[in-house]
Amino acid sequence: MNSLAKAEISPEEETPGSAPAHPVRIISREEHPIRPEQIDRDALFVLKKLGEAGFAGYLVGGGVRDLYLGKTPKDFDISTDARPGQLRKLFPHSNTIGRRFRLVQVFFRGGKTIEVSTLRSLSEYDIDGPEEILAPNNTFGTLSEDARRRDLTINSLFFEIDKSTILDYVGGIEDLDRGIIRIAGDPARRISRDPVRMMRAIRHAARNNFTIEEETWKAICANSNKLSLCPPSRLRDEILKDLYSGAAAPWFHLAVASGIFFTLFPGYRDTFYRYADNPEQPKQLLAQLLKSIDHANNLSLGHGIHRQPDFFYLGLFFIPWVEARWHLFSEFRKNAVLYQLAKQIREEIDRTIGIDLNLRRSLRQEMVNLFINLAMLIHHKQPTGWPKWLKQKSYFRKSLLFYHFYQEAVTGEPIDEMLITREPHKPPQEVERQPARPEQAAQPPAAKFKPSFANRTKGGIFGFKK
Repeated sequence: MNSLAKAEISPEEETPGSAPAHPVRIISREEHPIRPEQIDRDALFVLKKLGEAGFAGYLVGGGVRDLYLGKTPKDFDISTDARPGQLRKLFPHSNTIGRRFRLVQVFFRGGKTIEVSTLRSLSEYDIDGPEEILAPNNTFGTLSEDARRRDLTINSLFFEIDKSTILDYVGGIEDLDRGIIRIAGDPARRISRDPVRMMRAIRHAARNNFTIEEETWKAICANSNKLSLCPPSRLRDEILKDLYSGAAAPWFHLAVASGIFFTLFPGYRDTFYRYADNPEQPKQLLAQLLKSIDHANNLSLGHGIHRQPDFFYLGLFFIPWVEARWHLFSEFRKNAVLYQLAKQIREEIDRTIGIDLNLRRSLRQEMVNLFINLAMLIHHKQPTGWPKWLKQKSYFRKSLLFYHFYQEAVTGEPIDEMLITREPHKPPQEVERQPARPEQAAQPPAAKFKPSFANRTKGGIFGFKK
């Protein structure tokens, strides 16, 4: 065990005025299933290099949680006592990001990124401060403080590679063993500081089939309306995580039961209780659509291919909303009427969903196109298939998969897996552009053409002086 962990365990090492040390539970190598060879080799490289430089480094968060549960982590995040500036010197191929708290991204081949954060302190805003949403904080702290600042107890565990031990300051191991989701600290207070913690609690309960602890659940239900205080872009990103999680269907039931669903999607309140003759019909349709999305996500991950783009899954998600408002899929309209309906749907999206979730304009239009094209495929389907004129349309192939998702939700007829596993084209807006590494940034791109004005030209060009 490194010196940082030892210092926190020993009471005599506390400094006057510091936060009181929490008793730490040390889970030895023999008591847990995690082994260093299960950790991504680039993450191991970062951990070892931190140790060689005299810093403490820990695998933290979801990586520890998933390995403990026998799953393959999506990310291997690392926490350390090294400051961002020290990390940048230690890892030349890196970049600093973040406003509320600075993170260092360490870059590796193939576009892989390992995020390294400095241990955070227990802010006066987060524990004892005034009621303020997302107060700024960039202060550094100890293992105990960092653990207590994290959202959930199951995400507050540290794994150190020297002796393959897990450090638990908040009872996260017991909650993992019992299948419990618990917000670290006082749930109501932690939620008031960052309401998005409610979404994360529900997400992990749905993903792992865990039970949300009683006090945490009561705090979520009582504070569900506070999500409206968060930036729309942040809510959008969290919602997309849920749609791509592979557990969107169980997430939906928990979100409705807790009340956060109608805070996130106020238009669905009217869909369920105003426009629909039977509120259960749109609920059941949405639940089935989310099951189809989960099935498609799991298939894509299993085959190692890109999943469907954002607008595709968001389009599926809002099918019941569109049907309840305009009966687009249950009533036949001629093309001219469909064109007018498309304008109405786009205007309503611009007025509501587009603002609530800060959706870019191109995504809004892609969703509208999918709705209208789905109506075309539904109403022009013949016993022998679709007419030739429809199959020749440029949108037919893309809309066909959307149609099959809809049919699976409505009729229960499974989608042909070949349609899902056929790798879709990844749209440009989804490609994550990595920051340039220092040596790349220092080299200007080679000029393909001779510039009109150059430093060495004496008389300019075309008779004009510079």
